[in-house]
Amino acid sequence: MNIYVGNLAYGVTEEDLREMFSEYGEIASVKLITDGRSGLSKGFGFVDMPNNSEADQAIKALNRNMIKGRNIKINPADSGGKKKKSKKRRRRF
Repeated sequence: MNIYVGNLAYGVTEEDLREMFSEYGEIASVKLITDGRSGLSKGFGFVDMPNNSEADQAIKALNRNMIKGRNIKINPADSGGKKKKSKKRRRRF
């Protein structure tokens, strides 16, 4: 399961995320999203855990925990496969 981790302090590293989530099971990958120009963290990332039950336990246990001064937000990541179609608006003149 791919897990979204948001509201991260800018000092949080991929290793910090790996450490937090490894207490709940196997970690396939950790990706901290950074700015392309500056290389600084954008304050969110993703953790991929192959076992869904372990991932659910991690989400329940870690969501809203205080990490480096911020309450992190954790939930299953959107797969991006199904997106809602937006309605086209007509301009009235």
